[in-house]
Order: sequence, then C-alpha cells, then structure tokens
Amino acid sequence: MICGADEAGRGPCFGPLVVAGILVENDAELVRIGVADSKQLTPRRREQLAPMIQKIASNYEIIVLPAADIDDLRKTMTLNELEVFVYSKIIEKLKPEVCYVDAVDVKEERFGRDILSHLSYKPQMISKHKADANYPIVGAASILAKVTRDEHVRMIARELEPKLSLPLGSGYPADPVTKKFLYTWVSRFGSLPPHARTSWETCQKLIKNQKTKRLDDF
Repeated sequence: MICGADEAGRGPCFGPLVVAGILVENDAELVRIGVADSKQLTPRRREQLAPMIQKIASNYEIIVLPAADIDDLRKTMTLNELEVFVYSKIIEKLKPEVCYVDAVDVKEERFGRDILSHLSYKPQMISKHKADANYPIVGAASILAKVTRDEHVRMIARELEPKLSLPLGSGYPADPVTKKFLYTWVSRFGSLPPHARTSWETCQKLIKNQKTKRLDDF
C-alpha cells in the first residue's frame, strides 16, 4: 500500500493548518479521474474530486490544527517541526509500505528522515519538493487538505465578516483584503480577531502598532 501526504495553510495568518494523507493500493484510479496538484485546479474541480478521492482511497486521515493550537505548539517548536509532528501522526495511522510526502524543509531528504524518526515502524519514504505536482497520490492528499481548509475558512468568514461588514479574504498575509480586515479589526476592537495566528509576524506587528498608538494617546 502507498500513501501520499500534503498540507494546506502553512503560510496564512488566519485559520487552521490542514494535513491530509490517503492510502491506496496504486494510483491508477487517481490518474484516471484527473487528480493533480490542488493549486493547478479550480475550486470547483477540487470540490468535485474530493469525494471521488475519498471513495477510491482504502483509507484516509485529515488533521485540522486550529490557529490557537498552532500558536501553542510554536512556543516549543518551529513550523517545520510542527509539520513533521502532524505528518507522522497521519502516516502512523495509515501504516503504508511506501510513503510520498511534499517536503516543506529546504532539505527534502531531511524532512523525510525527521518524519521517520517519529514513527514506530520504517516505511520507504519519498520526500520531495513539489511532490504534489509530480505524484498523483500526493496531489490527491493536497486536494483533500485544500478543500478541508477552504471549508474552515468559509466558516470563519461567516462568523467574523458581519462584525466589520468587510470580506476576510484568503487569510494570507500578502492578501490586501486580509490585511485590511485585520487592520480594521485591531483598530476597532484593540485585539486580534478569533482564528488569527497570534504568533505570525503580521499579527504581532499590528498589535505592537496598536499598543504604541494607545500610549501616544496619553
């Protein structure tokens, strides 16, 4: 059995990190239905493919790590170490003989070795950059992760947007829509909104600037 694992939401300052793993005997059916890297597919196509992938898979696991948990874990580990931890949890549950992972470490082999060091057994590990584009099994995992994260971001948007009458955006720090939402929220309420990753530099700068403004008010 082979497994592919990938994540969605590593970089955003809003919402969860989602890691998905899928277990199949071979990737022939995934190729047949047109699985590809989630970033190369439209949201509509990802939504269509996700239930098909779940049906094809012998098993799959999805771990959703909320922003608050990410902030807590980052007090004691780097983002790469956090991802190693979550990937290993998924692979341990699926127990593949061969595992393909999308490496987030600049040294792709090190990422694979770090995952192996957390496992109770030693599958064959293929850890590569852009694995989601080159291996259909990882592309399938990337689709499950992305669709799951998008669902959570939509829920967060429904919760928070009415309070400002502004769109939340993608949640990425470079997104001007998200920047405006965060800035407006902090200016109005004096704190970060729920589901924001407080350990992210973008969020910390906003809070620091807000505190400075308040001191200047005296």
